[in-house]
Amino acid sequence: MRNAEETDGFDGEASNTSMISGASSPYQPTTEPVHARNVLGGIRCDTEYLRSHFGILKVIEVALALISFICIETIMMCSPCGGIYFFEFVSCSAFVVTGVLLLIFSLNLHTKVPHINWNLTDLVNTVISTFFFLLASIVLAAVNQSGAGANVTSVKGSRKSGAEIAAVVFGFLVTGVYAFNCYLAVRRWRRGEGQAGQLASSEYMRARTASRGEVEARPELQ
Repeated sequence: MRNAEETDGFDGEASNTSMISGASSPYQPTTEPVHARNVLGGIRCDTEYLRSHFGILKVIEVALALISFICIETIMMCSPCGGIYFFEFVSCSAFVVTGVLLLIFSLNLHTKVPHINWNLTDLVNTVISTFFFLLASIVLAAVNQSGAGANVTSVKGSRKSGAEIAAVVFGFLVTGVYAFNCYLAVRRWRRGEGQAGQLASSEYMRARTASRGEVEARPELQ
């Protein structure tokens, strides 16, 4: 009986010791659920950007560039095809690049990559698109005018001329929209540069004032 009591006492002490050591151990089991990382958690549709001037202009640019590309693609026959191919390349490139920028800004993806100056990127895109759309529209209009006289009596030629005229009209329209967007982008970029310069000058004056106060507080440095 005594041996049984001693055994029970030893087991009780061992269990108490294990409980105490378990309570004092830094490696405690946890019951908190492990939440999976939501990679796309920060992506949301920025309706404020879509309602802003830049968002509306981006949507109009994408739509007009797509319409211009569709118009130029309806031309089945061409006598001088260089201007048509050039307009096709410009309209397709502008549609793709501007559409990608629209998605980046409307989904706040530009905040994920802060190392890129997105305002400057948008400005460069609008300047390049304005220049090349204007050039492509002028070239296509000149080609259409030179070939219109030879195609007046032909049904296929009249259709070709009509498709080219539609492409030229939409080309000049999207050029105007890009030009206005370029004007707004330049204003925004210059405003941002001015604010950065003012911030740098204020930081410099603050540091200079602080250093001057430190020198006045320690006359042995004078």
